[in-house]
Amino acid sequence: MDPEKLQAIIDWLIDGASSAAQPEQVMAELAERLTACGLPLARAAVLVRTLHPQFMGRRFSWRPGQGVEVGTAPHETLLGPTFLDSPVRRVYETGAPLRRRLADPGCPRDFPLLHELAAEGMTDYFALPLRFSNGEVHVASWSTKQPGGFTDAQTAAIVAVTVPLARVSEVRALRRTAVNLLNTYVGNNAGERILAGQIRRGETQAIHAAIWLSDMRGFTQLADRLPSQQLIDVLNRYFDCQVPPIQEHGGEVLKFMGDGLLAIFRAARDGPELGAACAGALAAARQARTNVAETDTELAVPRFGLALHVGEVLYGNIGSGTRLDFTCIGPAVNLAARLEKLAAGLGRTVVVSADFSRHCGAALAPIGEFPIRGFRTAQWVFGLPEEAASSPGGDP
Repeated sequence: MDPEKLQAIIDWLIDGASSAAQPEQVMAELAERLTACGLPLARAAVLVRTLHPQFMGRRFSWRPGQGVEVGTAPHETLLGPTFLDSPVRRVYETGAPLRRRLADPGCPRDFPLLHELAAEGMTDYFALPLRFSNGEVHVASWSTKQPGGFTDAQTAAIVAVTVPLARVSEVRALRRTAVNLLNTYVGNNAGERILAGQIRRGETQAIHAAIWLSDMRGFTQLADRLPSQQLIDVLNRYFDCQVPPIQEHGGEVLKFMGDGLLAIFRAARDGPELGAACAGALAAARQARTNVAETDTELAVPRFGLALHVGEVLYGNIGSGTRLDFTCIGPAVNLAARLEKLAAGLGRTVVVSADFSRHCGAALAPIGEFPIRGFRTAQWVFGLPEEAASSPGGDP
């Protein structure tokens, strides 16, 4: 091992591994620097847990000539045999290093992974805890095919880089956790704005967007007769019918309001962008309608109501003091809310405004003109041609 090169690696990590923009680049550059320093690595992996609604963590695995493979582990992994019978779990639980000299005939191969590594020709496996400042334990593991395994000097080098690697991993993990949580609770675009520093109350901008406002029909009666956990399961399945189509067609979910959902499809004021936003919203609406109808009898149409409108909204931070909401408001949102209520009286799943309809041509059919509470003039309402109108009328 070259002491000067090893110190340079440690200094690079202490400096935040600034030459590597992404975590996988940190892993690749670290492994390559250690190899150049004289460490005979045949495999290296870092496993970092995170806060994410779907995944318990990410794994960065490096091999010579193959680069870094990034994998995500769902929460169910923690209950699976691969994790339960792994050296990673042992390090997580004990917080102590674990080493297995696979070249030694007397080495215990007490984990299935060790048999796999030995079959690849690995002679040594060394896993160490990466300790974060809050007490969390994450794991880095190192393997070699060098005859006899790692030398004492080589294991000392691995230990020497562990603490600065833990600091770099923690900083990168904290930012990713912040991104995950913001994306989960406020949406991708709003999350980016918040991380960029747009966190002052009243900091808003006027944007043009197609507006999506939906809710579940008969939710009050459903809540009255279903056990609480079953109700939550139904509600989650219902939102699963809508959110993927919205995101696939360029929309952004802003908030859930009980059984209601508010989303926008951003666009420029005029021109093809606005037409594309409306077309995307309508395509998402058709797919969501199909999804809800196919899920099960609890969610069958017409238990789903959706209004689509297009117009200018104020988009940004609204709230009180230190409790803010990144959302959109304005007359266009109010009209969408009124139209969503009108849909139930019309026996329709999807209703759209005249402004929205102008961007979608023959894809929509007129239903009629209706008075809308809070608006001075009656509004023309359009719907899907395949939906037959029933009981039109009513003042929402």
